[in-house]
Amino acid sequence: MAIEYTVSQLAALAGVTARTLRHYDAIGLLKPTRASGAGYRLYGPAEVDRLQLILFYRALGLELSAVAELLKEADLDRAAALARHLAELERRREQLDRQIAAVKRSIQQEQGGIPMTDVEKFECFKQRVIGENERKYGEELRSKYGDQEVDATYAKVMGLTKQEYDAWTALGKEIQDRLTQAVRAGLPPEGEEGQAIARAHRRWLAYSGSAYTPQAHAGLAAMYPEDPRFVAYYDREAQGCAAFLRDAVELYTKRLS
Repeated sequence: MAIEYTVSQLAALAGVTARTLRHYDAIGLLKPTRASGAGYRLYGPAEVDRLQLILFYRALGLELSAVAELLKEADLDRAAALARHLAELERRREQLDRQIAAVKRSIQQEQGGIPMTDVEKFECFKQRVIGENERKYGEELRSKYGDQEVDATYAKVMGLTKQEYDAWTALGKEIQDRLTQAVRAGLPPEGEEGQAIARAHRRWLAYSGSAYTPQAHAGLAAMYPEDPRFVAYYDREAQGCAAFLRDAVELYTKRLS
């Protein structure tokens, strides 16, 4: 007879709280196999395997809604789901290993060891930028554009020279300053300045993106006013900058289509 677990037993086994399991039950993410005669929730082997996947995905930082979608695929092919999870863990480990190596070199330099070259210092900085971007926005970007596209973007950033990186960051600051001024002045997104900002945003994307398409440009800009983190970034000096950029890019890309 297959082993069955109560809520408290499964919670202890998996290292989660009973409240978490009850929540997963309530939202339909992890239903018990059955209820005992006394009314206790009981979980069998299939539910244990499902909880394992849930915890795998949660460890990657995925929201429960995204986990639910991935579980639909896992229901069809669990082995494939585990293989994708393994590939993602290995990718993150490689990225983390590079960051660790760069930090170790920095420590060695501070302690009087082998000095880092300017190129190595710059590589370390780019790794930190990529790591922070992945932590903040990786889930949304990978969900929308796929792992291959996001990884290609990171690779392109890593390939930027110091001069290219400085130009990229300078252009980003210019866009932010012009957005703030345009919003404060009450300028329309469809106006000359609004469209100039959209063109500058296209140039900014070219530093880190692959082949340009109006659809991808518009899709990215559409995320800005919908995500509180992007709003906090673009609206830090004037409220409405994220929405202005979205509207300006939408109009700009429509003219290209």
